[in-house]
Amino acid sequence: MKRVLLVAAAMSALVVAGCTSDPLSFRKCNMTDAKVIGPTEGSSTGIMLFQFIPINQNHRFDEAYKDAISKVGATCLNDPVVQEKWFWAYVLNGYTFTVSGTAVKEAR
Repeated sequence: MKRVLLVAAAMSALVVAGCTSDPLSFRKCNMTDAKVIGPTEGSSTGIMLFQFIPINQNHRFDEAYKDAISKVGATCLNDPVVQEKWFWAYVLNGYTFTVSGTAVKEAR
């Protein structure tokens, strides 16, 4: 019985340790001599194949941010707003991450 509990505890520790990622943070715009371009939005989708294999899961946040600023030639977003939508299929779950905000082109 002790052995079963030890194996179960070890498996639980491995599962919990394997399900981590970095916190999401966006850099602040330097508004000194910056040009406000206007509203913009970008998105990126990630998939969990068979509920276990991540495809573009960790990079979708950066990709959505880059998509938003590259659409209008900005260098950063002021007051970003994030949204996530999910969809399901037979063998996968999809997660679409959208970031929107005011596009700013910082002075160099």
